[in-house]
Amino acid sequence: MITGKNYIGAEKSATGNKTYRTFDPKLNLETEWTFTEATSEEIDKAVSEAANAFKVYRTISDTKKAEFLRTIAKEIEILGDSLINTYMKESGLPEGRAKGERGRTIGQLNAFANLLEEGSWVDATIDTAQPSRTPIPKIDLRKMLMPIGPIVVFGSSNFPFAFSTAGGDTASALAAGCPVIVKSHPMHAATGEMVASAVLLAVEKTGMPNGVFSNINSSGIEVGQQLVMHPKVKGVGFTGSIKGGTALYRLANQRDEPIPVFAEMGSINPVVALPSALVEKGDDWAKSYASSITLGAGQFCTNPGLILGIKSTSLDSFIKTLGETIAVIDPICMLHPNIYNGFENGKKELSNQGGVDIVAEYSEDAAPNYAKQKVLTVNGTNFLKNTKLHQEVFGPFSIVVRCENAEELTEIIEKLEGQLTGTILGSNEEISTFSSVVSALQSRVGRIIFNGVPTGVEVCPSMQHGGPFPATTDSRFTSVGTAAIKRWVRPVAFQNWPQEALPLALKDDNPLGINRLVDSKFTYDKI
Repeated sequence: MITGKNYIGAEKSATGNKTYRTFDPKLNLETEWTFTEATSEEIDKAVSEAANAFKVYRTISDTKKAEFLRTIAKEIEILGDSLINTYMKESGLPEGRAKGERGRTIGQLNAFANLLEEGSWVDATIDTAQPSRTPIPKIDLRKMLMPIGPIVVFGSSNFPFAFSTAGGDTASALAAGCPVIVKSHPMHAATGEMVASAVLLAVEKTGMPNGVFSNINSSGIEVGQQLVMHPKVKGVGFTGSIKGGTALYRLANQRDEPIPVFAEMGSINPVVALPSALVEKGDDWAKSYASSITLGAGQFCTNPGLILGIKSTSLDSFIKTLGETIAVIDPICMLHPNIYNGFENGKKELSNQGGVDIVAEYSEDAAPNYAKQKVLTVNGTNFLKNTKLHQEVFGPFSIVVRCENAEELTEIIEKLEGQLTGTILGSNEEISTFSSVVSALQSRVGRIIFNGVPTGVEVCPSMQHGGPFPATTDSRFTSVGTAAIKRWVRPVAFQNWPQEALPLALKDDNPLGINRLVDSKFTYDKI
């Protein structure tokens, strides 16, 4: 049952006067559910309970936390079609996407459970004492990763499951030993409440401390600002716009005690089409990229918003096929009228820039909130002069840049802002021939792809979903894959501590049986 209330730990609360509703973009109508925005008192209570829960939760074994994560996954699955239908109603996304994203969310929770059960993620490092070393005896030092405290997670608009209430930020923070306060996204608050109820059932069933999870409603920015500024909050996870992410980042650094903000923000994910790709498979790549640009109405953070090639008849042919293919793809409903309007405004602004030509656009009538895709082209000189053309248009939109030569192509890449992904289309030999292009692209992205499309983010330990600013606020970390846990921990070293007082991961007899770096050698052995 959807109550529209805030979940302050196990308590449902709605003491405020400000309410709002979510929206069905396909019907172009508000939904029937009313949500009450959290008050300052409710925010303070949620964070205070999280801080109290942290004192207990940080001491709970990894195996017990793994059970908690697996139970969350089971409870989400038990919600069944009711959850799927709510997701579809609030997002306009189809059933297949809803079920696929739910599967990804459940998979993430189980992946972190597996990580905890294996246990070596804490990076235990031990340098044993050498009292006889001269001229100075060596002390005993032991180091491991430990949780930082309560985390605020901002739900994203475009992934109501995988990057929201129990998504990757929440799963990784809970795995690390940090309580989570979710600032539910106002576009899918009912979906968020249903998932929150599943998390709280798992809290109860596994005996986790009250306050380890809360779900807060908000339609504006004030609640998020209060959460970030609360002195008991120790970190923030955010997926959304550059404007929103940078605002939170600045706010967090204005605190008396600055805290980390791990924000995944904008990206146009440049694609470099080298000559051989256009000569040998130009039409095939054009059709693949028409599909990638329009996939999910272009509402993916890895949508290919920029394609770069060197002027040639092959590039002309690629652009022609791309335009012909993309112009006849049926539009897809966007997540919300606000997102649709943002897409239309962004598309119009870039289309009106000097030197820009239209390659193709969908010209037939479409239902309200259905995105009409568009592709533009511009020469390299004009692209270099006008940084507005670097802006992300969130939706099915892309720009093809005709570069004069490899030198101009390299210069354009070097002057791009940080990106989540970059792609090279070409032959194995061209990686060497165009080494300066490859090197420039590698320096601007978190993931570099060879002969593929950027849409589709594999959830695995090797995934890097992050990149130089403004793709993210810290390019050293990922928000996808089990390495995402490293955002919510810090290293702590124990010097000359007695065995009985050490954490289990650092004891001589290695009771957890984990892989440790002992005197510069990795081993599962006891000391």
